[in-house]
Order: sequence, then C-alpha cells, then structure tokens
Amino acid sequence: MTETQNETMRELIAFRIGAQEFCVDIMSVREIRGYTQATALPQAPSFVRGVINLRGAVLPIVDLAVRLGFPPPEPTARHVIMVVNIGAQVVGLLVDAVLDILTVEEGAIQPTPDVASEMAKVFTRGVLAIDGRMISLIGLDHVLPAESAAA
Repeated sequence: MTETQNETMRELIAFRIGAQEFCVDIMSVREIRGYTQATALPQAPSFVRGVINLRGAVLPIVDLAVRLGFPPPEPTARHVIMVVNIGAQVVGLLVDAVLDILTVEEGAIQPTPDVASEMAKVFTRGVLAIDGRMISLIGLDHVLPAESAAA
C-alpha cells in the first residue's frame, strides 16, 4: 500500500450483535477480552450491565445491544468485551462476537439512509456494503449519555 492510498483508508473492527454486523474505528479500541460477569450498579441505566475489575481499574460495561435498541442478550462464554476509549473515559462494550478487521476506503462508507430513525442516525455514522454484508459504522460518541442527561 502506498502512502497516498493509506491516507484515504480506514481500519475498522467488525463485530456482531444478534444477526446484525457493526464496526467501530480501530483507533478507539484498546483491547478485546473474553466475557466477564459484571457487578451490577444500583440505579444504573438499563444498558449498563455493571462494572468489572480490569487490572485494578473499575471498568463500566455497556451492553451495546440494549444501547442500540435490541433485545438484551443472555451473555455466554462466547461473548466478548471490547475495551474502548469514549472521549476521556474507558468503557467495555459487550458484543456477541468480534468478526474481523476491515481496511476500507473512506469513500466506501455510505451515509446513513434518510429512512433511518433519528435514534439510528445518532449512533450510525454510515453503512458499508462488503462481500454481500451490510455493516453499520457506529460512532462511539453517543454510546454514553451526556453528563447532564445522566444526572
């Protein structure tokens, strides 16, 4: 790959929630780890499964299925936690499975269709059609509620 090609390429991590595929920018992912049972927090939003101990740090776990409006999964040993940076905060995202790393041209990311709901547009930054698969690019900036909304 030449330098000029590299400037328009993006690396994304593809993952599955239920029957749907999503992806996030690889630069926001710190690590991918196996599922760990979270300790529930009182009065937490429905999409917050709780917290886990990640090498001495308390890591909140967001059930991405619930946050995106899908039915809550019953986590198994096959589920994974993607540890991501959202702004200055480190958060674990519970997903069904990580599929692969995609290298795509910026132009291959199509805008979210206008027929999508406003909530879908809040989370989805675009859609990729790759090998007959439709993969939604998720923007992590709205996964956590704004501080004012959380209070």
